Amino acid sequence: MRTCTPSRCPGAWESRRGLGDDAEPQHPFQCSGCCAPWVVETLTGLTGVTAPRHLHLPHQSSICLPGGALADESVGLSVTLLILFCFCHLHVARAALLTGRLPIRNGFYTTNAHARNAYTPQEIVGGIPDSEQLLPELLKEAGYVTKIVGKWHLGHRPQFHPLKHGFDEWFGSPNCHFGPYDNKARPNIPVYRDWEMVGRYYEEFPINLKTGEANLTQIYLQEALDFIKRQARRRPFFLYWAVDATHAPVYASKPFLGTSRRGRYGDAVREMDDSIGKMLQLLQDLRIADSTFVFFTSDNGAALISAPEQGGSNGPFLCGKQTTFEGGMREPALAWWPGHIAAGQVSHQLGSITDLFTTSLALAGLTPPSDRAIDGLNLLPALLQGRLMDRPVFYYRGDTLMAATLGQHKAHFWTWTNSWENFRQGMDFCPGQNVSGVTTHTLEDHTKLPLIFHLGRDPGERFPLSFASTEYQEALSRIAQVVQQHQEALVPGQPQLNVCNWAVMVSGWCVGGCPVPGCSHPPGAPDEPWPAQGGGGEAGAVPGLHPGPGPWCLSVQDSGCWSQATWDQCHTAPGLLQVPGRLPS
Repeated sequence: MRTCTPSRCPGAWESRRGLGDDAEPQHPFQCSGCCAPWVVETLTGLTGVTAPRHLHLPHQSSICLPGGALADESVGLSVTLLILFCFCHLHVARAALLTGRLPIRNGFYTTNAHARNAYTPQEIVGGIPDSEQLLPELLKEAGYVTKIVGKWHLGHRPQFHPLKHGFDEWFGSPNCHFGPYDNKARPNIPVYRDWEMVGRYYEEFPINLKTGEANLTQIYLQEALDFIKRQARRRPFFLYWAVDATHAPVYASKPFLGTSRRGRYGDAVREMDDSIGKMLQLLQDLRIADSTFVFFTSDNGAALISAPEQGGSNGPFLCGKQTTFEGGMREPALAWWPGHIAAGQVSHQLGSITDLFTTSLALAGLTPPSDRAIDGLNLLPALLQGRLMDRPVFYYRGDTLMAATLGQHKAHFWTWTNSWENFRQGMDFCPGQNVSGVTTHTLEDHTKLPLIFHLGRDPGERFPLSFASTEYQEALSRIAQVVQQHQEALVPGQPQLNVCNWAVMVSGWCVGGCPVPGCSHPPGAPDEPWPAQGGGGEAGAVPGLHPGPGPWCLSVQDSGCWSQATWDQCHTAPGLLQVPGRLPS
């Protein structure tokens, strides 16, 4: 990652590069300060890699002062782990963080279209596979107690519940705070305490879209503080604080509304900053700060489509969330561990969010699973000793390797932003930015002659190296070699994000079920489950909702009931996904 240093946080803010919207995202801020027996990880959403000068963030600055940051992070001791992950939408980032593996390996991608991002609405069929070993499951081997606060986003169906994948406690939601919905065609998104649904967004947990007022961040803060108090000096703990206030529709509690010159988005960031300050202060008051490793980062770059009122800034970097350009991939990354990570340092180690998996295991005295490919590096040598490790970072979008970075050079094999159709509807991922042949609205193939940028001299990816230059030829040779090794050894996971089904939302985690008026079992549909993946596999199948003679498509834009369509319509109609696999007559 590359470092972005705000005036209040000298040498402590860093950008981390990610792997693509369907790859591993990377983070720009990292906190250096960890409690030896505990790990706290904070993941925020859509924060971007730059902090505007007029946005006063004293607590994130204080993280920098006693600790350090990764400038290029994508960053036998019983250490408490606190991961502060502030983001909302990017499920692939969460899957990468908790498995240490690229989404192309852990299944969090789609093959429905070439180089397309996948999403996880309430009716998504897939989720985190049982075959994946998640960080909280592994930490149990070292005696850790684990909690997730905030958004899960790794599947809506009961088998994907976080308490079935290693977490001991959960307060939060399976999705972001989208809505409100009418509770007829679509229910409002539920909020859970462990196994029990305790309410829904916009109902028991109100969000005022007009004023932006909501108390969710304060509720999430109290959950974190209570957990830390209960576990301090008892058992090592892992707290995963995954708040989503900075994702549109942005919200903040009443005391913070109107306090920032950056609008409602700035208000949300300031409240998040205040919450982090209270957590750090509690660690110090309990005298466990020197045994707790705290890491702050985000899931992807700022969502420029929502800016400026509802989104952040990516400074000089190209484009934003949803793209594999630097503006979409660089995130803040800060690491805090008093007495272990030297104050005020900046690391230029290239990092990825998958590295949090491997680094957390190392802090707990554990080794990563040896029966599968692990993409994350152990960042402790960089954080504790200042060592730099040469490593590639791969940027995926869906099933497609879009780009790769090695050292200072980044090669783009495919480029585009979004479709002309979406762009004309007002969806602009790169507002005010236009690089000829790069920020296109058609998918451009550069696999035979990749576009290569030197990110040190050209972090905005505006001036590709000349194909005839010696620098280009040498960089291409190095990158081509690591890409070939990666692709030859790659075993893609079964795609989890190919199919939506109304039954998932109707009968998923709803208390007593959620009847949907007007959506009935398709005529003539057999009772057997329909195959959710190509090849007729059973994974993700929903019993009792086979759509009958087909092929069938399902609208994922309006989330309507099953409707029959021709093969051509399945491939061409906007918003329709073909149900993969052969459907029996």
